[in-house]
Amino acid sequence: MAVSPAPQTILGVAALTRLIKETLTDAFPAVWVKGEVTGFRRSERGHLYFSLKDKEALLECAMYRSAAVRLGFELRDGDEVEAFGGVSVYEPRGRYQLVVEELRASGLGALLLALEELRRRLAAEGLFEATRKKPLPRYPARIGLVTSPVGAAVRDMVKVLRARWPSIGIVLAPVRVQGEGAALEIAAAIERFNRYARVDLLIVGRGGGSIEDLWAFNEERVVRAIAASRLPVISAVGHEVDWTLADHAADVRAATPSNAGEIAVRDRADVRKEVVLLATRAARTVRQRIADDRRHVLALIEKYGFRRQRDALGFLQQRVDEVLERLA
Repeated sequence: MAVSPAPQTILGVAALTRLIKETLTDAFPAVWVKGEVTGFRRSERGHLYFSLKDKEALLECAMYRSAAVRLGFELRDGDEVEAFGGVSVYEPRGRYQLVVEELRASGLGALLLALEELRRRLAAEGLFEATRKKPLPRYPARIGLVTSPVGAAVRDMVKVLRARWPSIGIVLAPVRVQGEGAALEIAAAIERFNRYARVDLLIVGRGGGSIEDLWAFNEERVVRAIAASRLPVISAVGHEVDWTLADHAADVRAATPSNAGEIAVRDRADVRKEVVLLATRAARTVRQRIADDRRHVLALIEKYGFRRQRDALGFLQQRVDEVLERLA
């Protein structure tokens, strides 16, 4: 058992706490810390209190109102953030904490913030306005596909298009749909179709994935290429729950690549049924019109033609009879 030395100075709790605070403040006056937000709350006075955690530790944080008013996003539990500030001690409870001066989103949170900022900027330019949307051709002869040449997405598109309208022309512009350079290839393919290819409609898309996988379709150059396209564009990015800025800029958004094929062309069997129905209606209308006209003509003849002829003949016959009587 350790034997304590004879005390030279006995510190009070407050004095020791202040010494610890001074030591920590001097040692960590300015530091960046990365972690996940937990236990977030906002006081009535506008101060923010939360903790940052990783797999091994937890750090309490305080962001006072003067700094919190500069925060450019809504903080939530689960957000990955990077916090800048100095380490201090909250003396009444003897707890050390990070006094946060600046907070920025990290990882997925940073991506989402950048996405929202871009969305607002492009929306302010009018790129997503409904008045910009072009109608799709009712019976396109050729369709351009901007997608990966491998994978389920292109197979699904082609399968549905061929099943619904076997004679449809399909022109594929093979591009990378994720990773470095993908956005450049997608935008360039859209622009090439508009300059050179004789197609009536474009489908731009890919299969499902994480937000990072789909990110090329959130890139500004892709969104602007879609918005500037003179050809109508159907976006088909991911699954039904996935939304990208490309979807906002496109003339029509399809829930899936297969759905894009259904939107792009009508089912030939349905069209055939409609043609038969229209032909039947037209024939019925013509027959009815002929029958109506025939009845009308007969009525006119009965009313004005033959009756007047009979009356005239009867009058002449009567005159002949009178002359014959006088001659007799």
